[in-house]
Amino acid sequence: MSQQGGRSTGHEDDWWGQLYADTTEDTGPTTAPDSLDDRFASAAGTVNGAEAAVPPQRGAADEVERPSPSPSTFPAGLPRPPGFTVKAPQEPPPRADGPDPRQEPAAPSTPAAPPTPAAPPEPAGPAAPANDDRPPSAAIAPGPAPVRTATHVDLPTLPPAPLDYVGNGPPTYAPEPTALPPADPDDLDDLVADTVLDGAHYGACTLRAVSLRGDSARYRGEPRRDALLTARFGAGDQALILVAMATGARATPNAHRAATEACHWIGRAVGRSHARLAEDIRAARRGDLKSGLHRLTDRSLGKLRASAAEQAIEPEEYAATLRCLLLPADPECRTRVFFGVGSGGLFRLRGGEWQDIEPRATDATGAPVVGFGSPPAETPEGDRLTMDLGITTPPSPYDPAPEPSREPFRFRASVARSGDTLLMCTGGLADPLRGEPDLAAYLTGRWAGSEPPGLASFLADAQVRVKGYADDRTAAAVWEA
Repeated sequence: MSQQGGRSTGHEDDWWGQLYADTTEDTGPTTAPDSLDDRFASAAGTVNGAEAAVPPQRGAADEVERPSPSPSTFPAGLPRPPGFTVKAPQEPPPRADGPDPRQEPAAPSTPAAPPTPAAPPEPAGPAAPANDDRPPSAAIAPGPAPVRTATHVDLPTLPPAPLDYVGNGPPTYAPEPTALPPADPDDLDDLVADTVLDGAHYGACTLRAVSLRGDSARYRGEPRRDALLTARFGAGDQALILVAMATGARATPNAHRAATEACHWIGRAVGRSHARLAEDIRAARRGDLKSGLHRLTDRSLGKLRASAAEQAIEPEEYAATLRCLLLPADPECRTRVFFGVGSGGLFRLRGGEWQDIEPRATDATGAPVVGFGSPPAETPEGDRLTMDLGITTPPSPYDPAPEPSREPFRFRASVARSGDTLLMCTGGLADPLRGEPDLAAYLTGRWAGSEPPGLASFLADAQVRVKGYADDRTAAAVWEA
């Protein structure tokens, strides 16, 4: 019995016994190929005396069958291993348009050279369905390569990027803060942020307000001298919005404190009298408004001078300009009231053009308010001076009492129109707006005939710089629906 468990079959299985006889040494690990196909090729070469082509590596699609198929699956004269065989690859069908261009031309035959084996056929891809009526050449011919087309995507149109500066050259200082102001560890409440930003929407108006350090203060590490206060007093349609801004005296160590205190004093005074003020605004009692707000302003700045006396410093070193805007929340009332003391600007953007409507210091009456209520009873000065807002005047604890402000009081009440933009600002923005036409043109393009900007966009617009103007900037803009 042989090692394979069966009786020898004679000469036909000699090659099989040679491969697995006891005299055959185990080759062990080797880098040469030693698969069943490799041994089959070696045996074929031994029997035929010629080198046979090694069949391609079988894939998952090759068929292995038991029992052995017809002898036609093996080359003539080559004995089969008992029990199994490998089906020979089928030849591709002939092409309808002539010889297969993939076949290389046969070399001229010579007695000394063996025949050149044909190249194995290229894979023809998935088999065609049985009911495919296409000719054989159409069934196996590769189809055209898919054409890739570009996809067009409509990107959103982005608004133009805000400018860094306008004018005939870049400003002297860098556009971003450089140094922080000095801090006292025992008085951290005295620190002032570089930028303050706020906004709201009430009635028919949208408010945007900002206060930021100027380029000069950012470079030198000085605190912002401007102060900003935005506050709402009351609720519903009876509410009153106050925007107050102040600028401390230049080149004084306490300028930021004086500006903040001025805003707080006027805020307290307006807040305690907001109901009466809102009623007078809706009724268009211009004379009452002017006299009452004049009194409130003088008392607020008087307390500022009293604070300077307590600190034993000169009143001029603890002084501030003050500008305020009153906006009623009632959507039926479009009266906007401005009042204050000191320099700055009041502008109106109407019909694509800027109008400088800052009240003149010598103007005692201003333009009347049209469309709300009846004019107040006239006095020789043109105003009613009886309004006291319920605030008594206490005796001054200082002797002599602090003198009233020498700055003239400014007042203006006007009716807004749909599409107007009202801008109140300190000198840091008013001066370049009056002196640089490019800045006015830029803000016109950004703010005229469009929706109110967001807070970030308003900040970017308000800080567009102009060479030669490096002071703090504080601005409040109101867009009318």
